[in-house]
Amino acid sequence: MTPNVTAVSYGLSVTPTAREQLRSILTAHGASVLSENDGGDDRYQVHVAELQLPDATAAGLAVLRRAVAEAQISGLDTALVPAGLRSAKRKLLILDVDSTLIQQEVIELLAAYAGKEEEVTAVTEAAMRGELDFTQSLHTRVEVLAGLPANVVHSVSDQVKLSEGAAELVAAFKAAGHVVAVVSGGFNQTLAPIAGELGLDYWQANELEIVDGALTGKVLGAVVDRAAKEKYLREWAAGEGIALEHTIAVGDGANDLDMLGAAGIGVAFNAKPAVLAAADAALTMPYLDAVRHIAGV
Repeated sequence: MTPNVTAVSYGLSVTPTAREQLRSILTAHGASVLSENDGGDDRYQVHVAELQLPDATAAGLAVLRRAVAEAQISGLDTALVPAGLRSAKRKLLILDVDSTLIQQEVIELLAAYAGKEEEVTAVTEAAMRGELDFTQSLHTRVEVLAGLPANVVHSVSDQVKLSEGAAELVAAFKAAGHVVAVVSGGFNQTLAPIAGELGLDYWQANELEIVDGALTGKVLGAVVDRAAKEKYLREWAAGEGIALEHTIAVGDGANDLDMLGAAGIGVAFNAKPAVLAAADAALTMPYLDAVRHIAGV
């Protein structure tokens, strides 16, 4: 039998009990477990099970994913990945930036210089939960930055820290000949140095308007919202000749939902509840490089 789905499980400690619980759910839904192996490192453990699933269509996978999620196996997240994605010769990885590729929300760091951090944080959190229109919320948050000297942007860039495993994840994909892109509702001014450092193939964010050496409280052009994120995913994949089924999207907020839904597999990284419920897979550890195990890189 040839495997058509891979169950990739990961956690700080993948116990035999957790593995057996997962195996029971898989076999109860008709899956044949063809092989299993363990991996990981001193930070987290990985368990990979190659499966033959009677219904490996999107609908069949959705049913099994729901069953695994509802089981809430302690300490274990599991991604069910189509064999075609893991075996694809070229893949595209697309990442959100704030609270995904990096640990912070840049708008909140900027707002701190304006003495408006708490106010802006509340709006950001509501937007990421999907309670506010992202474009409107972005304009509202950026307005409080009006008058700040432009060099504040450079100060904020120095505060930004990559998520744990982010550099390793990008390097692994690039070394294997895959394409790595990021798309952000944040700002080009802070994303540009990160993109250069990591050697990203594509990147896009919003542009803060600067006049006479100061922020105006406005952004230039159309806002990078959830629809734009999906648009860039489709455009970049098409430009590289990569099928959408061979793309992996990672994000944490409501602004990422369209992108996660369009990708071959959408991964919610330490995400808001609405995103966890909608994504194909969840990653609740702080180690972003676990995504490489999901993708088979």
